[in-house]
Amino acid sequence: MEFEIKGNPDFGEAVAQLESGESFHAASGAMNWHRGPVSFRARLMGGLGKSLVRKVFGGTSMFVNEYQASGPSEVAFSHSVAGTLVQIPVTSEGMLIAGGAFTACTQGVDLRTRFGGLKAFFSGKGAFFIEASGSGEVFFGAYGAVVEKELDGELIVDNGHVLAWENTLDWSLEGAGGLKSTLFSGEGLVMRFSGRGRIWLQTRHLAGTAGWITPFLRA
Repeated sequence: MEFEIKGNPDFGEAVAQLESGESFHAASGAMNWHRGPVSFRARLMGGLGKSLVRKVFGGTSMFVNEYQASGPSEVAFSHSVAGTLVQIPVTSEGMLIAGGAFTACTQGVDLRTRFGGLKAFFSGKGAFFIEASGSGEVFFGAYGAVVEKELDGELIVDNGHVLAWENTLDWSLEGAGGLKSTLFSGEGLVMRFSGRGRIWLQTRHLAGTAGWITPFLRA
């Protein structure tokens, strides 16, 4: 199985080259086009109960689609918003992917839903994350460009700019400053990461763009 990513950094799209018997998983609605003898089926991620909870409280789809080839085939997929699409090998430590960023993964990657706790309700990334472990490649998309950082210490990030991070990092949610700064600075909540590991950030914030556009939509 081979992948080629085109269109970065603005409109990333990955094209999977599949041979007979090969398969991969993609987020619901991620497929752009396909050709050749390839079939797909929707699968619940984490069972019915966890999928329902994730849909209600996390705002993410209950399903992922499994694409399987019975001969040489191509499947193209992309993230739901304009921006960069990245392909990352899953390490032994595993990684967490923020709500809405997951796009696809290869065979051998185990996907599970992890509840982020009550603090995640206010993180701007949903209450549930996708935990990717095992062996293989994972794809996730950004709104804007992707910035990868190798962390050894501490990093504070605006909550809307976090895409994914390795399981070796600890994190907490807090205000950007005092109560006045948190409420009126425009920064709101931030996520504090600490430890050693990699973290991926996006340069744009979809909620921020929506807030900027909204006044122009009022007649």
